[in-house]
Amino acid sequence: MKKISIAAALALGMVSGAYATNGDTLIGVGAKTRSMGGAGIAFSHGAESTLVNPALITRVPDTEISFGGTVFMPDIHTKVGASEADSDADLSMIPAVALVSHLDNGFFIGAGMYGTAGMGTDFRGNPGLFDMETTLQLMQFVVPVAYKFNNGLSVGIAPILQYGSLDINYVLPPAFGGPRTVSDGQRQDFGFGVSAGLTYDFGNGLTIGAVYKSEIKMNYAKALTTATGSFSGLPGFPAIGDDLTQPAEYGIGIGYRNGPHGIAIDYKRIAWGSAAGYKDFGWKDQDVFSIGYQYDAGTWSARIGYNHASNPVKVYNSPLPGLAALDMFNLLGFPATMENHLTAGFTYRFSKQFSADLTAVYGFEKKTTADISALFGPGATIENKHSEFGVTVQLNYRF
Repeated sequence: MKKISIAAALALGMVSGAYATNGDTLIGVGAKTRSMGGAGIAFSHGAESTLVNPALITRVPDTEISFGGTVFMPDIHTKVGASEADSDADLSMIPAVALVSHLDNGFFIGAGMYGTAGMGTDFRGNPGLFDMETTLQLMQFVVPVAYKFNNGLSVGIAPILQYGSLDINYVLPPAFGGPRTVSDGQRQDFGFGVSAGLTYDFGNGLTIGAVYKSEIKMNYAKALTTATGSFSGLPGFPAIGDDLTQPAEYGIGIGYRNGPHGIAIDYKRIAWGSAAGYKDFGWKDQDVFSIGYQYDAGTWSARIGYNHASNPVKVYNSPLPGLAALDMFNLLGFPATMENHLTAGFTYRFSKQFSADLTAVYGFEKKTTADISALFGPGATIENKHSEFGVTVQLNYRF
């Protein structure tokens, strides 16, 4: 019983059930980008392109401001043996604000503030899950600068300031020295990175693009080491510090417009496997494919999209208790296992200056199971089911 309690405490004490999409990041940060499956590396979406590809702000003819937010509703259900529960952290508000202005001599400048990633699970009121509550929230501030050459080439760079907040609370069970609350409180940090991109317009409706986003190092004091310190001696369990670096990303894209029709296709790779913290938990690099279609009728536009991403969360199914505990941790604490999303959106232009966007994103349910026999005995498993739905509303104004 003590072995089972230790494993459960390890997993449940660190639960931070994902409310994100590609790993712990949103598939897109603006309404138009999200409505086309997250595709936008070579397809301009106006001011909201500041974080997708800074080179695309050269496609904004005037000054434009966009502001809005996403109501995000994850549905996470986890079962370990006879214990199971739904996470009560099933509603999040994610902001997005962007501004772009055309300067003289081919230069453009912008600014953006976005909620980009996060996790959070709430099992308070569930003694079988140790009344656990945790949150991880990430927000990025960017200031893109871009230049448009006369030959169709555009380049852009955007310094990034990232704010992060991590809070982990759980009750250590009596079988492992409890009951006592384990928490280092809410920990916050700022990190710095950069995004750089380019696009080339062939002049016949076809555009290609590429983008690179650097990793952003984050450290949350003793939040992670406090939560895992009592369990570091389990055979096979990795050494875990307090770094949780947001990984580097790089991608390429194709955009094509012909009359009212537009299509965008992107490929992106997210380097979880080399990011401090995530690699300790066994996360793998992730391939993300996005495709979207737009029909622009002038006063209104409609969009649909699809996003597919490989699952970055490794399942060990190991006879080592430490790796079985890691499976418990990942599926209870970071079940960022989503693979397929279907998206749709609509824009209505009230005038040449003012428009509004509405987007819906549905993440199809992903079921993941791991063998944790090394902790619970023969045949023991952990099962996680994760789906999500989000609605984005955005207003845009051109001066």
